[in-house]
Amino acid sequence: MRAPGPKMITTPKIEAVTFDVGGTLIQPWPSVGHIYAEVAAQHGLKNLSPEKLNKNFAAAWRAKKNFQHTREGWADIVDQTFAGRCAPPPSRSFFPAIYQRFAEADAWRIYDDALPALEALASRDIPLAVISNWDERLRPLLQQFQLDRYFETIVVSCEVGFAKPSPVIFEHAVKKLGLVPDRILHIGDSAEEDVAGAKAAGVRALLVDRDNTTGDAARIGSLRDLEVFLYPP
Repeated sequence: MRAPGPKMITTPKIEAVTFDVGGTLIQPWPSVGHIYAEVAAQHGLKNLSPEKLNKNFAAAWRAKKNFQHTREGWADIVDQTFAGRCAPPPSRSFFPAIYQRFAEADAWRIYDDALPALEALASRDIPLAVISNWDERLRPLLQQFQLDRYFETIVVSCEVGFAKPSPVIFEHAVKKLGLVPDRILHIGDSAEEDVAGAKAAGVRALLVDRDNTTGDAARIGSLRDLEVFLYPP
């Protein structure tokens, strides 16, 4: 009697794709440090190094645990970034101008591979959604870029009350899309927030790693690769 062959394992078809926003679809332009220095100069604090501000911002960002993307949280990060460089601190002076500046589209740039990827998926009529750790500025920002037209659902941490990597924000998107979790693929640039968070909710995940900084097998180097990943020839 012939022994049975190996059992075939089938992967459920992807029926929707969700995207992170910052670092995945758009990025600060020219950089956070440049925008901070620009606004500071408008308030009399001139000749600050954007590179140094970028370094300070990165350190303040790394030190933040369970950041909820509130206005108060951002004020604290800005104060830490400018620590020792101005008095009173920005939270008591020009922070509102910085906060407003990042609500404007020209403080950001769409990644070159983002629109082609969104157009390609939209042409296949696959539902698209956003799952983003952001505040009340996100929806108007997406509208300014006319990116909101691609998305059936936009889930923002400030509205849900939970931020990635909490599975709750992913579960909220799953419910909105009306699909089972493993039929959804989430795309983002953070191994912790996007990949681990999605998997904790049963959602499949793919890391976009444009700088090739990780050996993670479940990754793409460009959003242009996404269509081929989903629909191999």
